[in-house]
Amino acid sequence: MNVLSQRRWPAYAAGAGIGVLSWIAFLALDHPLGVSTGFVRAAALLEGPRAMSLPYLAKLEPLVNFEVMLVVGLLLGAWVSARLSGDRAPALRGRALPALIGGFLLMFGARLANGCTSGHGISGSLQLAVSGWLFFVSIFAAGMAAAFLLYRKEELK
Repeated sequence: MNVLSQRRWPAYAAGAGIGVLSWIAFLALDHPLGVSTGFVRAAALLEGPRAMSLPYLAKLEPLVNFEVMLVVGLLLGAWVSARLSGDRAPALRGRALPALIGGFLLMFGARLANGCTSGHGISGSLQLAVSGWLFFVSIFAAGMAAAFLLYRKEELK
């Protein structure tokens, strides 16, 4: 079976892929992986010159860079993956609104913390930063607690 046509990849394979991509980013670009700033830069680019009048966005200089292209690649990759696997309907089925709200809160928190899960968790832990490992433990614990509180145990299987 073609790995690109699978609906879900094993967690260890996806994790290994992210780890390899992270080290390629470190070696080739001298830059860790992270997407929250890329989303902000992309939004500022879409907004146009008016966005540059906001002090928060003015300091980011929203140019097309590695982070913005990573965001574009994530969106295109998700779309291509859904098409290759034949997954036409969202896997969320009834969970779209909670996922949207959670995504908004996660992005808000990422900007508040000056970094996202990939920046703090993946890149930080790969650099053996204590803050990266502490973040990973915290986000997994909070995610598991929220899942058990919001959804019945049977739905999580």
